[in-house]
Amino acid sequence: QVQLVESGGGLVQAGGSLRLSCAASRSISSIYAMGWYRQAPGKQRALVAAITNGANTFYTDSVKGRFTISRDNAKNTVYLQMNSLKPEDTAVYYCNIAYESKLASWGQGTQVTVSS
Repeated sequence: QVQLVESGGGLVQAGGSLRLSCAASRSISSIYAMGWYRQAPGKQRALVAAITNGANTFYTDSVKGRFTISRDNAKNTVYLQMNSLKPEDTAVYYCNIAYESKLASWGQGTQVTVSS
């Protein structure tokens, strides 16, 4: 089973940017879709962006136009570029397989905190 390690989070002011990275322990080229999820305090974890092997992307409405997901199969890495960050983007961000019933084990995630 693939193991995933997220990094790149931090504390940023509203309007700032962060780039998250997700390093996989093995090749992700055979995985149809990878996604970034987030979990805010008191809320359920939810998918915010996904990308298929064909580079088709999905974004939840609240991040459209601000976040960009990408994947580098050669580096076994998935990225999430986050611009124009808002306080409501504050959450722990995780990456995992998307659109499959069986996901990988969840990593520790990376904390993103946006101050107003």
